[in-house]
Amino acid sequence: MARLSYVELPAKTTGPLIDFYTGAFGCDFTDYGPDYAATTTNDVELGLNASTDAAIAFLLPLFQVEDLEAALERVIAGGGTITVPIFAYPGGRRFHFKDPAGNELGAFVAEE
Repeated sequence: MARLSYVELPAKTTGPLIDFYTGAFGCDFTDYGPDYAATTTNDVELGLNASTDAAIAFLLPLFQVEDLEAALERVIAGGGTITVPIFAYPGGRRFHFKDPAGNELGAFVAEE
């Protein structure tokens, strides 16, 4: 069973958001380069995306799955629309989709 385990926020730069979420909620971030940082608590993680080449426009909830290709097939079969095909990033692979109501989400698999 998949679980909602990651929420990614768009950002112009990660620094001010890291300061905000650390100060307001005690979050502890790991930097993954100049334009991405994330919490790594093994609970629901929070990612800060300031990327120019992989930018997101809105909050992006992500489901962690065991088989990414099977999840993609189930999304399509259920009436979802793929908005970003499967791509690799440091630590895994994912895709984005819109559900039948037009909400954008993603699914990912963690890889080492």
